[in-house]
Amino acid sequence: MKLLIRLFFLVAVGLVVSGFYYKTEDLELGHLLIGLGVAGGFFVVMPMFLYYRWKGKDVKDYMLTKDSLKKMREYETHKDTVSQDHSTNET
Repeated sequence: MKLLIRLFFLVAVGLVVSGFYYKTEDLELGHLLIGLGVAGGFFVVMPMFLYYRWKGKDVKDYMLTKDSLKKMREYETHKDTVSQDHSTNET
């Protein structure tokens, strides 16, 4: 899957670059190649990349809920008390 994503990404970038090259000679062909490269990157490469990166992960771990906010606050207060303990022990 990783190789396929890289291949499609290189094809999309190649289309955009070749579109800018051909744009000097044939404006319509240049615009067509640039458009195909951008559309391919947006509609093919990006969804494949997102699927590959999020496969097997739980979305709830990345959402801000009341429980996760409570855990973050508890962690911050614990971290603050530990850092204060270390600073008083050093003096």
